[in-house]
Amino acid sequence: MAYFFRDPDRKAPEEEGLFVAPADGKILVLQTVREAQFINGETLQVSIFMSPLNVHVNRAPCDGVVDKVVHTSGKFLSAFKPEASVQNENIAMTMQTKYGAILIRQIAGFIARRAVCRVAQGDVLKRGDRYGVIKFSSRVDIFLPASTVPRVRLGEKVTAGETVLGYIPN
Repeated sequence: MAYFFRDPDRKAPEEEGLFVAPADGKILVLQTVREAQFINGETLQVSIFMSPLNVHVNRAPCDGVVDKVVHTSGKFLSAFKPEASVQNENIAMTMQTKYGAILIRQIAGFIARRAVCRVAQGDVLKRGDRYGVIKFSSRVDIFLPASTVPRVRLGEKVTAGETVLGYIPN
């Protein structure tokens, strides 16, 4: 249990325009989608599957101000299934950033039935700041501005707060 609840320090890259992984795990989805519930526009969706062996602390992908935190009850399907993104219990957090709105969704899974978001509307986050945790294997979906250029690929392993998911071109 001590291994599972570990929370190592991380050093986020400092360059402008970068979005870092909000979770440790493996890239499960990398696609352009229309996010209609919170952003109401085209986005780059990156989904990260967290196995029980990953660190489960979630981190802010960029600097911004928390706009909303919304908990939605739901099912507990296996987190790697596509339908888990919309049917499972989750906590959605939107942030206002200098690049536009982003959405980060902590998704409970078959084993992980508890997500914790430790921020509220109006809180200011810096890239790499801890903001929550999902207990046991689970999934995090992040919806970035459509202009984001990806720097990861499907199946790649990422580290929360350090791995660059994408960037906004100058």
